[in-house]
Amino acid sequence: MARRPGAPAGYGEEFTFVSPLVKYLLFFFNMLFWGLPHSLCPQVISMVMVGVGVYARLMKHAAALACLAVDPAILLIVVGVLMFLLTFCGCIGSLRENICLLQTFSLCLTIVFLLQLAAGVLGFVFSDKARGKVSEIINNAIVHYRDDLDLQNLIDFGQKKFSCCGGISYRDWSQNMYFNCSEDNPSRERCSVPYSCCLPTPNQAVINTMCGQGMQALEYLEASKVIYTNGCIDKLVNWIHSNLFLLGGVALGLAIPQLVGILLSQILVNQIKDQIKLQFYNQQHRADPWY
Repeated sequence: MARRPGAPAGYGEEFTFVSPLVKYLLFFFNMLFWGLPHSLCPQVISMVMVGVGVYARLMKHAAALACLAVDPAILLIVVGVLMFLLTFCGCIGSLRENICLLQTFSLCLTIVFLLQLAAGVLGFVFSDKARGKVSEIINNAIVHYRDDLDLQNLIDFGQKKFSCCGGISYRDWSQNMYFNCSEDNPSRERCSVPYSCCLPTPNQAVINTMCGQGMQALEYLEASKVIYTNGCIDKLVNWIHSNLFLLGGVALGLAIPQLVGILLSQILVNQIKDQIKLQFYNQQHRADPWY
């Protein structure tokens, strides 16, 4: 059919601005990054996380883990919901070429990235306040040590991992009502420390859970022959300082995929918008006898 003189050269009906490479790259990016390698569908994983979080929240006593900055059950629920939202918007939005879902995906990733960046900057700038907050959390955890088995296991793991005892020193355990050194304390663990404070014994077949008996009553040098006497706060700070490159690598490993996801989603959104403009242009000129 003849073209009207001066009319712009149009694209063919089969032409599309949307790149299949970008489209399916974004889809598989969601499946691999948010679904984790060798795992099930990411939406299934997120729903399992939400289910576990709800179950833990209903079954656990709220006061038991109140000493922690964030309730692990609530954290599981929030992460599960966020993960489901991201994967749904990213996967469905890329396959269906839906601008609204893709922009939601991009916005959520941007918010997560900015929150991580802000947390890192604030933690670095206000390191003293962050240390004080960590100290407060550890001291509260010591107070509630016997209130929850999961919290108890978490503290024992930390003390074994970092070879430490208490927050500042081993005598911080006197804050716990069972380990308090006061004369009117009827507990059998009076003036003691948990077994996780004890120095490891080579080739020990059975763990001696009473190895910390009466350790708070001993002086520092004498107690150091049996238990760890240094607090966990200094040990944790030293571990962070000695593993800055590792922590930086982990942060970078989380940031790069997020930036890639934001970039791919924005490229695909722009391509879809161009395709919509092309379709509108073709519809306007389809009835033109000179087009």
